[in-house]
Amino acid sequence: MTEKYTISQIKEILSSIHSIEDPMFQQLSLDMRKGVQTALKSCQKRIEKEQKRAEHFIEMQYYEILAYQEGASFIAGVDEVGRGPLAGPVVAAAVILPKNIEDLGFDDSKKLSASKREEIYRLIQEKAIAIGIGIVDADIIDQVNIYQASRLAMQQAVSELKIQPDYLLIDAMKIDVNTPQIGIIKGDAKSISIAAASIVAKQVRDQMMQEFDELYPGYDFSNNAGYGTPKHLEGLKSKGICPIHRKTFAPIKDYLE
Repeated sequence: MTEKYTISQIKEILSSIHSIEDPMFQQLSLDMRKGVQTALKSCQKRIEKEQKRAEHFIEMQYYEILAYQEGASFIAGVDEVGRGPLAGPVVAAAVILPKNIEDLGFDDSKKLSASKREEIYRLIQEKAIAIGIGIVDADIIDQVNIYQASRLAMQQAVSELKIQPDYLLIDAMKIDVNTPQIGIIKGDAKSISIAAASIVAKQVRDQMMQEFDELYPGYDFSNNAGYGTPKHLEGLKSKGICPIHRKTFAPIKDYLE
């Protein structure tokens, strides 16, 4: 019966199928043409990938569901980026997502390509109930240490939210605010709210580092985000430090002697 369809037509039909239990998939599986069987295998792989992603998305809502069950209405995910670089600020984001948010592709920002991260960042901006940003520059990092600077950035991000949350999900730590909170190790891979905050913080910081690259050329900040890459270290050797370098970090402090 399916022999009346060309392989191209069958591929088009399969593109709209999302379950191997679909009657059309079952019917096509009886078509023994090599091209059809190849298309069916590709379709099945896609469906399995979609199902795995759907399961992962459900798992990433575990902490949000617990918070809602405890009576929370506005849950903010909080995360920071920029602890390890030799230059630039530490940037934190706090994001409150709608209760029934669809899967925008949430994941740890470090696992996403730059183009995918930007795409999801724009979707988060459109869909989020509120977004707050906290920025702590290199001078403060040098004064208080990077751990405390990260906490300050997170607190600032929460305070910048236009709607104050009644529950916080934070990546790996707790902060000094009078809001119920839980610190989740590797939270950006376990919570959609923290993943959203991770993506926003990463995107904001990367944009800042591109601007710093124009202000302080020669260190390749737009490509290394302030990390100690060979080009960055070459820039330090030839130009010395610039105002956004963290003077308490090695090897930056070696250039002060």
